[in-house]
Amino acid sequence: MKAGSKFLNAVSAFALSAGVVASGAGVVVVASPLSAEAAVVQRIDVRGAQRAGAAAVRSNITIRPGVNFSNSDIDESVKRLYATGYFSDVKIAVSGGTLVVTVDESQLVNQVVFNGNRKIKDDKLQGIVTTQPLGPYSDAMVKADIERIREAYKQIGRSDVQITTQTVPVGQGRVNLAFVINEGDRTKISDIKFIGNSAYSSSRLHDVLVTKESGPLSFLTRKDVYTEDKMKADEEALRKFYYDHGYPDFRIVSSDAVLNEAKNEYTLTFSVEEGPRYRFGDVTVDSTVQGLDASALKNVVETKSGDVYKASDVQKSIEAIQKKVAEAGYPFARVTPRGDRNFQTNTIGVSYLVDQGERAYVERIDIRGNTRTRDYVIRREFDMSEGDAFNQLMITRAKRRLEALGYFSKVNITTQQGSAPDRVVIVVDVEDQSTGAFGIGVGYAADDGVVLEASIEEKNFLGRGQYIRVAAGGGLDDARTYSLNFTEPYFLGYRLAAGFDVFKSQTSSNDYYDYNEQGFTLRVTAPITEDLATTFRYTYKEISYDGTDDWQANLSQPFQDLVRGGDYVQSSISQTLTYNTLDSMTLPREGIYATVTHEFAGLGGDSEYYKIYGRARYFQLLSDELDMIGQVAVGAGHVVATGDHLNVFDQFTFGGRQVRGFKNDGIGPRVGSDAIGGTTYFNASAEVSVPMPALPQDAGLRANLFADAGTLYGNDVPVSSGLQSDNSIRASVGMGVTWASPFGALRFDYAVPVAKEDYDREQRFRFSMANQF
Repeated sequence: MKAGSKFLNAVSAFALSAGVVASGAGVVVVASPLSAEAAVVQRIDVRGAQRAGAAAVRSNITIRPGVNFSNSDIDESVKRLYATGYFSDVKIAVSGGTLVVTVDESQLVNQVVFNGNRKIKDDKLQGIVTTQPLGPYSDAMVKADIERIREAYKQIGRSDVQITTQTVPVGQGRVNLAFVINEGDRTKISDIKFIGNSAYSSSRLHDVLVTKESGPLSFLTRKDVYTEDKMKADEEALRKFYYDHGYPDFRIVSSDAVLNEAKNEYTLTFSVEEGPRYRFGDVTVDSTVQGLDASALKNVVETKSGDVYKASDVQKSIEAIQKKVAEAGYPFARVTPRGDRNFQTNTIGVSYLVDQGERAYVERIDIRGNTRTRDYVIRREFDMSEGDAFNQLMITRAKRRLEALGYFSKVNITTQQGSAPDRVVIVVDVEDQSTGAFGIGVGYAADDGVVLEASIEEKNFLGRGQYIRVAAGGGLDDARTYSLNFTEPYFLGYRLAAGFDVFKSQTSSNDYYDYNEQGFTLRVTAPITEDLATTFRYTYKEISYDGTDDWQANLSQPFQDLVRGGDYVQSSISQTLTYNTLDSMTLPREGIYATVTHEFAGLGGDSEYYKIYGRARYFQLLSDELDMIGQVAVGAGHVVATGDHLNVFDQFTFGGRQVRGFKNDGIGPRVGSDAIGGTTYFNASAEVSVPMPALPQDAGLRANLFADAGTLYGNDVPVSSGLQSDNSIRASVGMGVTWASPFGALRFDYAVPVAKEDYDREQRFRFSMANQF
């Protein structure tokens, strides 16, 4: 047999043993049990590719003229052509020396529209679906898009959404595609149950969870939306809570979410095992690093023998030791905690071992998943960059900082092997979440006018991590307030929070004058440690008192002087030190928040003084079971004139903000009925709060009992006669309700003065914002 005949026979045998039939979603390959010989074709004939073109088909197959190919090449070519999405049917056959590729082209999508959607706008849905205008139409792709839309609605609490599609041919192989959406009702959470808990009540554990049961205002808070990610976050929150309260053996046996389709409601159930409660036993620090004194590291350890076991204190101790060791010149040193559990005494001894560790460097930091937040906003939360020594504790700290920003619903940081054994790749996976908010709150206009305030804020402006807030308010006595606040948290690339505040307010709360002020503040805040920061400010303020009605006969002499004086300018600089160890800024249970400020006015303007004032608040959880929180606060301030005298608006005002039961300027020196402020004040308060009895803890209502005391005295305002002033202590007792509302934390207090002077002004009921730190 001639060589040419042998080749043709081989090709014929191959063609007969490898017929490919493909249509729709599947490909059937018919092959002989024997391996076919490799074959060669001289040309490739493409049929049916009218829109895509023969060149596009040829570029997506692996077979080339004059090159051997086999069954696997035909298989791979078919898969590649289907993968483009532009073909609904693909057939490949060999005819003599020609490879024949026959395709049926998919319809093209002319337009994608959404009908019936109100809760999720068109632009967001367009970013969710993969079917796009001028792209191929595929049933499989459309089905996947339906599931993507369904999942997006689940994320906003619409699990019973119904989605169908409609296609309308428009000629030339093109179709319009419409997703028809019936959004349905909100899917609620009817009940959250706990099984196996005995150390803490179910109501206490409810407060730990991010997810809440549905209530009258759930449509505003959106905390009753169930997702798998939120349930995992709740599991982690429960673990953290128990680990930080002495239960290192705690585990979640199971967590289930059951949907009642008839009622469109979820029931969530967490089954837990708490285990015994532990305290810290012996705490030691050991070092294998030559030249490093372990005893010197003991002072920075947060864990103390006899204290209730807290996983967070162990982590803080590791970080503190690591920082101290790095400062001593050992950047690669590793700190490893070792636990010695005593089951008889329920104690855990902790030994922190410091060893040299392996040398490793950061090769690069890969950031994934951020669709809105810029990469550099994430990178700047790391205390390391490419080329620096790798430090696992810095990774932990960066994760905590990223979570604290509030920009992301999920933060996950992992490491991978780099291009060399001593190189590490850090992978940061994040998921952006909404950072804008509309709020309604209670504020105070100048000179104590009470106003309702509406605000719009964005914590991650344009994905740059910048904070912006615009607010306007109005209330009784023609009170008006306007403000604009902006903060750049990393000014000039450094961890300096720089920003400005522009403000304007007015009120006619006094019967005989109108008060107006407007101005701006420039500020910059720099961290000193993780808990301590300093803020520098420059404030420029214009103030005016305009007399009304028969003001000459009814105002006291100091205020008559203010009205006659016209407009005033106050120009001042100040520095504030802030110490903050609170476990939460919304509902603190443990920690200290303290500030001290000194201020100098006299950079031009009409005010010349030096002020120093401060406040400290200490929180302590008195009962885990009852979630009873105790709070003690103290404050003091003093101002002295650096010029001839002080103005009325230079002195401190004192009243209901410090000692409830009085007006905001109800305590201190007065001339007639007018409060002129004072030069020195002291105040203290004690308070206990518990969740409101007989109400679910998810309602966010807490009952408060408190006692306040304080005084304001001294005067450096020119007064001819009629001054009433003394340094006697004023005091009050009362009760209140705090509500963590969708509009912010609101507070309602009723206080009764038990020590006062005759010329003081009372205001027993008070409505204010809670926890104004």
